[in-house]
Amino acid sequence: MSIVTKCIGVAKKVKHRFDAQIKARTPVYVSPVRRVERVKTEERVVAMTFDDGPSRMLPNPPGDHKKGLTMELVDILEKYGARGTFDVVGSTAGNYPDEAGKEGSAAWGGKKYDHYPDIGHDAEGGAEVCREEVDRILSGGHEISSHTYAHILYGPKNVVYGSRTYLGDIEKAVSDLEKLHALMKNRHGYTIHLSRPPHYVDKIAPGLSSYDALALMGYQYMAASFDGAGWLPLSTYEAEVEATWRPLERALSEDPDSMKGQIIFQKDGFNMARRTPIADGLEIQLKLLTDAGYKVVTVSELMERSPFADLGQGDDAFEAAKTLAEKGYCPAYRDNTVRPETVMTVGELCETIFGWDAAKKRVDRILQRSGPWPCGLAADHPYGAAVELAMERGCLERTPHFDPAAQLMAEPLTAFLRSLTGKTPELPEKMSRGEILKLLAETL
Repeated sequence: MSIVTKCIGVAKKVKHRFDAQIKARTPVYVSPVRRVERVKTEERVVAMTFDDGPSRMLPNPPGDHKKGLTMELVDILEKYGARGTFDVVGSTAGNYPDEAGKEGSAAWGGKKYDHYPDIGHDAEGGAEVCREEVDRILSGGHEISSHTYAHILYGPKNVVYGSRTYLGDIEKAVSDLEKLHALMKNRHGYTIHLSRPPHYVDKIAPGLSSYDALALMGYQYMAASFDGAGWLPLSTYEAEVEATWRPLERALSEDPDSMKGQIIFQKDGFNMARRTPIADGLEIQLKLLTDAGYKVVTVSELMERSPFADLGQGDDAFEAAKTLAEKGYCPAYRDNTVRPETVMTVGELCETIFGWDAAKKRVDRILQRSGPWPCGLAADHPYGAAVELAMERGCLERTPHFDPAAQLMAEPLTAFLRSLTGKTPELPEKMSRGEILKLLAETL
């Protein structure tokens, strides 16, 4: 085993451990915002995402590259007929006073804040100043997602970023998202639909998280399932370039279908050693994928083909769940699974129907800290706002002791549908989640 492979393995084990901790702490509830990491598909199709740009700075080392990094990446993608998702920031120019941290550490670009493409060079990166780069991304059919305007942590992450400044306030988080959203809409006529929180830090304040902020924006949470490794600082540039493609080569060699539906994480900027191995590694990655018969698409296109982690085209309840999502309902859990064989609870039905509408109501209640909902649920209960909306609209009988975990049976479901549609369907006493989703897709 080469030293490069060993270094990659160690770094990824650390990252995966943190990712596993995040998942373990993330409750699984039906949610309007879904964390999209990988989707189920039988097609050899994959998405690539590029964080922290756009950047005008030349790749480092420049080698034969003559353009800024973002322009180089777009050209390479299009050489292979690929379309990327560029997860951009607005500008980090306001993230001062600050000073550089230790090179090779997580704080390399700033002790208090992140700076892209580098501390002291904020004017050479970000969508605010890189208008030409953004236009080039969009004219090439690529996608732009939101990595927030200023790339300031939503909340604390003491293990890695203990000294970092963070927002800690959902109104500040939403304001930051809105600033980038408005920039893209007003200047480029482009509407953002996806967002990835800075460094995947989700907690904002007690009871509130990035999922609440993204729900207020109408966004989905764009995560990733495969690490392109361009962020890794290794002993040499050559080793860093190898780290971008060697794991992909190995994965495809072991199982040519292993990359189906995956979202690859990449950098549109410097790694922790202030180098850009993606500039030379991307073409090798794309050649490997092309030779294996893969098409590289945007994350939104990937989700249009197959939105969910556990259901693909041809699976029972797939079309129903997809139809409901397209109509603005919430058929899946926060981890992007549908779980059609399980039972549905009354609370889940309320969130499925009213999840998007309930998002602001939930945030307002938590910020007011005014105690439990009239239905008896805690102020921060994930289904509290949706249950209240269902009661307000006559879909459920109002009660001060509502049990959201009660299994959904025929009688309350019939009453719910009658209130929403005026129809009174005849239903079996018990139905699976998948059967209920199909009924909702046909009825609503």
